[in-house]
Amino acid sequence: MLHPKKVGTLSTVAADEAKQTNEIGMFIPLLDAIKIEGKDITADALLTQRKIARYLVARGAHYHFTVKGNQPTLQADIALLFEGRGAPDYSEVTPPDHGRIETRRIWCNSALNAYLDFPHVGQVFLIEREVFHKKSQRLTRETALGITSRPAEQANAQRLLTINRGHWAIENSCHYIIDWNYDEDRSRISKGHGPENMTRLRRFAVGVIKMFAKGKTSVAEKMRQLNRNIRLVFDYLRMTENSTRGARPCLKG
Repeated sequence: MLHPKKVGTLSTVAADEAKQTNEIGMFIPLLDAIKIEGKDITADALLTQRKIARYLVARGAHYHFTVKGNQPTLQADIALLFEGRGAPDYSEVTPPDHGRIETRRIWCNSALNAYLDFPHVGQVFLIEREVFHKKSQRLTRETALGITSRPAEQANAQRLLTINRGHWAIENSCHYIIDWNYDEDRSRISKGHGPENMTRLRRFAVGVIKMFAKGKTSVAEKMRQLNRNIRLVFDYLRMTENSTRGARPCLKG
């Protein structure tokens, strides 16, 4: 059984029960301390909530939400609008990376602005991701629906696609790594400061691996190299005599 993520990384003086609140409950308190006026706030489907949308617009920000099954009526209305879609409003092809070529297409529409039961709708969109895997010659395709408070005159199709890519860049570089490599969602640690301490340690470990890997290897690959090899771990962390040769000495003050 999957459990809601504990937002233990928040620096908060709230009670213990507040620390056990999932992403929905902590989203607004987290943003209360941040200047967000004029910013685009992206979120996955879990946070596609009317209360959150009103809050963001009231503070002068714009929302950019993914729409899935937790908002079934909203999802059905947007999907129906794009059923007979023609040519995309914008498309882009990324250079071959990790043995795959990815094509992204986006369709945007403002026809539902006055119809949808959702606050401050500027336009809705559909994004199609097509990935060609060079090694297996396999082609995969997936679509995603979304909604934003920015009208078309403020955000054209290219900008919406860029915003969406920015969201998933963060998701893939941090949250996906934590969930996939550390299986954080299945963690049974729930008492006291345990969840907060463990999530900090996991993110610290990912940061250390990324710092030394310098993009040459993935976090998962580096973890496999270091797994159960204590000497390699010590060398990697510059904790042995050989690994520290040539390093600048620390100044003692």
